[in-house]
Amino acid sequence: MVLAVDIGNTNVVIGCFDENEIRFVERLSTNKNSTSLEYLVLIKTVLEIHGLDNHSFEGSIISSVVPSVTARVREAMEKLTGKSVFVVGPGVKTGLKIKLDNPLQLGSDRVADAVAATNLYPCPLVIVDMGTATTVSVVDADKNFIGGMIMPGLMVSMEALATKTSQLPHIGLEAPKKAIGRNTADCIKSGLIYGNASAIDGLITSIELELGQKCTVISTGGLAKIVTPLCRHEIIEDDRLLLKGLMIIYAKNNC
Repeated sequence: MVLAVDIGNTNVVIGCFDENEIRFVERLSTNKNSTSLEYLVLIKTVLEIHGLDNHSFEGSIISSVVPSVTARVREAMEKLTGKSVFVVGPGVKTGLKIKLDNPLQLGSDRVADAVAATNLYPCPLVIVDMGTATTVSVVDADKNFIGGMIMPGLMVSMEALATKTSQLPHIGLEAPKKAIGRNTADCIKSGLIYGNASAIDGLITSIELELGQKCTVISTGGLAKIVTPLCRHEIIEDDRLLLKGLMIIYAKNNC
């Protein structure tokens, strides 16, 4: 078994895969002030909930977009499993051809998403990852990662509304029953969720026009299940895409 951890700005996603099977996926809050010991306790608790012995792992892999947390989680995982931890970064074998102005700027989460998508779905691809930021990644018909878009995520937009206005409240993010809201909370939900769905639809259309081809569209991330059903394009939801990518990357570097 291999322990996989994805460190995002909002959540630390913990998963475990055994050969080609993902055993579980759990989410913790990302806390930049937590010590390695605190992360160790949290991860150990997750493993115990799923009946797994922390000494039964052959290795571990981390994807992270929060450098200040990476070292502490890595130390926690090494203490927990007694094995060295593989961190996705420059020089790692991914099989992904990155055609960007500066490939080193591409986040390891987007790399893992694209690795999984190119191995599991037909190209060209559009990968929409809805987290703290909503990232859109484009892979062409020759499996080249050619670029994409980044826009504020749902939670960032909601926080901006609540903190930058005097009368708009914090709300929960559930899909509204109707597009036209009849009270302030429903108006905010509708604006954010239908607005994001429409934005994603528009970006997909622009990408397909630029490529001159229809694309396979995949959505992932913690908020995808709220927004994707409201999109007009055909979109495949794969909430384990990133972990599948880490599984493939681990195998490529530990053959």
